Amino acid sequence: MQDKFGIAHFWAQGDAVSHAVAIAMLLMSVASWTIIIGKLVAQLRSRQSIARAMQAFWNADSRAQALEAVRSTDRSGVFALVATDAVLAAQAWEEKCAAGTGPGVDASEFIGRTLQQSTVLAQARVERGLTFLASVGSTAPFVGLFGTVWGIYHALVGLSGATQVVLDKVAGPVGEALIMTAAGLFVAIPAVLAYNAFTRANRLVLAQLDGFAHSLHAYLVAGVRVDSQAKAATVTALRAAQR
Repeated sequence: MQDKFGIAHFWAQGDAVSHAVAIAMLLMSVASWTIIIGKLVAQLRSRQSIARAMQAFWNADSRAQALEAVRSTDRSGVFALVATDAVLAAQAWEEKCAAGTGPGVDASEFIGRTLQQSTVLAQARVERGLTFLASVGSTAPFVGLFGTVWGIYHALVGLSGATQVVLDKVAGPVGEALIMTAAGLFVAIPAVLAYNAFTRANRLVLAQLDGFAHSLHAYLVAGVRVDSQAKAATVTALRAAQR
């Protein structure tokens, strides 16, 4: 009796529509968990490397050493991308000025536009996969609901023309409907929770990236270098004062 109402029994008595719904939710679950695990590992690695990358960049003696330092320590790749594009833009502007063809171009505006474009590309890289998680979280319950409606339809078809309700005729379709509902929630809930968690974590990374871009702009335009040790001491003092 238990075998008759198991998952294998529900799958055997289902039709092409119910099978397609089940396969679709399975693929959505596998894809969302792949993204969740991948982004979780990437964020754990980048969280540990961002501070080291910034310290290595600002403590370097030259631009070339700074780029090499941030490329070797930044595991996320977004800070290295912004730094590389900005330094290359500054070098290009300096070469044009040395050749006498770029004095009319404002260095601040030119480097600022480059930093803006690089920041947008870095943001897109950081937020990669979140759109899919949001789509899964919003559509999976409705896909499961469609399977539920289809299972109830099968139950009603099984009851048509019957003089009395037979458990064998309705248990399979109703059980299939309940399983579809549970499967939709099982797929949607982790995707929604992961989306919210990653959005918050990405907001912190993007705030750090924005601050780094502004500091980099000041360094390449005016030669103002951020003292990482003094900055860390100031942040520590502010936190202590807030307590």
